[in-house]
Amino acid sequence: MDIQGLGYVGIRAKSLEDWTSFGTQFLGMQLVERGGKSLALRMDDRKQRVVVSEDGGEGVAFFGWEVADAAALDDFGARLEQAGVEVARGSRALADERRVKDLVVLADPLGNRLEIFHGAETTTDPFKPGRAISGFRTGPLGMGHAVLHCEKIGDILPFYQDILGFKLSDYCTKPFAAYFFHVNPRHHSVAFIESGKVGIHHLMVETCYLDDVGQCYDIAQKTPEMIATTFGRHYNDQVHSFYSWSPSKFMFEYGWGGRTIDTENWKPEVITQGPSLWCHERYWLNEQQRNEARELRISNAEKGYRLPLNVMEGNYKLARDVCPWWDATAPARKTG
Repeated sequence: MDIQGLGYVGIRAKSLEDWTSFGTQFLGMQLVERGGKSLALRMDDRKQRVVVSEDGGEGVAFFGWEVADAAALDDFGARLEQAGVEVARGSRALADERRVKDLVVLADPLGNRLEIFHGAETTTDPFKPGRAISGFRTGPLGMGHAVLHCEKIGDILPFYQDILGFKLSDYCTKPFAAYFFHVNPRHHSVAFIESGKVGIHHLMVETCYLDDVGQCYDIAQKTPEMIATTFGRHYNDQVHSFYSWSPSKFMFEYGWGGRTIDTENWKPEVITQGPSLWCHERYWLNEQQRNEARELRISNAEKGYRLPLNVMEGNYKLARDVCPWWDATAPARKTG
């Protein structure tokens, strides 16, 4: 009955040409379908993960949240109705368009369109990235995460926690208030920033190799105004990433090395170290907030905060042991 992950997103756009280039040559997704006013992008064995519609708009049109099967979808629909949430069964035509077996449609208190679905279509055709990348870390973790603007955190948390069943991972209050929620071992699949606005803040996708992120950062530096947040590392989910402006006027976080959490035994905490361990200069913040964020990072450096890397089997090699002092200090080191 619980949501398992972020399955797909729909994006509003003014130009399919811009998104064809951004989605394939920059993000490295695979263009699988393009019609007169829409295109679809793959990230893995799913037939589509991102749908872009040329409707003259900006931002995200819908978020697809996945449940296990038809019974889970029916239970979820019943739970929504009991909570007084207006929910509609998606048509057969809509399910076919989304490449899923079935779905229900609703809106959150901020007006974001949510689609709860099951039975995403897959393909045995190999994923062919739009540029030479290793691929994306998806599977049970979902396609990544979404971070949304809100005017007041308290206006949205009861809906996502009590009705949709998202679990709090942690939160911070400086240089802005942000709350992070999980539905699987990915540290967060959705988060909310109290910015006084409504809409999408950013979408995040995670690659399988750090080099994919560094090479994408090089591409972004050819057009410096694309960079919204410089390369850096988050403290809470431990991702190495940078943020770029998408053609639809919201940010895309391109990352590697996210931690996975023990969802059964996880205990939320307040993050006082700030949102980033190092770097991540956020050009989208006002000057006061940027200075506050920078001071938090400098404090992290002064205190010597360090976090281990999160690697997947096969994308790393252990360095040859040439540092006896490192072995001698092992018991005193934190392993995260």
